[in-house]
Amino acid sequence: MKESFVFLADGFEDIEALTVIDLLRRAGMPVKTVSIASSLQVKSAHGITITADEAFDDKLFVNPEWLILPGGMPGATNLYEFAPLGELLRRHSGNGGHIAAICAAPAVVLGQLGLLEGEKATCYPGFGNLLKGAEAVDAPVVVSGKFVTASGPAKAMAWALEIIRVQCGLQKMEEVASGLLYAGHADGSDCALG
Repeated sequence: MKESFVFLADGFEDIEALTVIDLLRRAGMPVKTVSIASSLQVKSAHGITITADEAFDDKLFVNPEWLILPGGMPGATNLYEFAPLGELLRRHSGNGGHIAAICAAPAVVLGQLGLLEGEKATCYPGFGNLLKGAEAVDAPVVVSGKFVTASGPAKAMAWALEIIRVQCGLQKMEEVASGLLYAGHADGSDCALG
């Protein structure tokens, strides 16, 4: 399985970033954290400093499996304003690659880049006007084409499990969910398919 990457910018939402990293690794998916800051040390929206695995370097992303964007403010804005990430997202999307975003990131990053045109998506309430060309769906998690989006921090686990389901299948997703004693996902109640 190819590597996936979670992008961290100062002001990222702690729960969203750490949950997706944790769950994907539990599922056996190779995932690295990437700092877009000037150092590997990235400070979350709630003052927790994380040391990323890698600094952003376009050479890392030869053929990634997933590009993953936690939300949080000003984290999502910082991701959007980092032009090399925008170029990578456009290239990956154009090649049919999977992208996941949560909270403000689907709108602030993917929406403003025009990547969600014609797709269904969800995001944190109040950011829907930035989902350019997308059909905004009032659901915790939405899968549409190559995108998995989610509405906010409380849905981080459902979002991560949906990424696992798309990548590894329902059985692996249920295995990870069961190990976490997570009961809210297997019935599909947390996800809208586009």
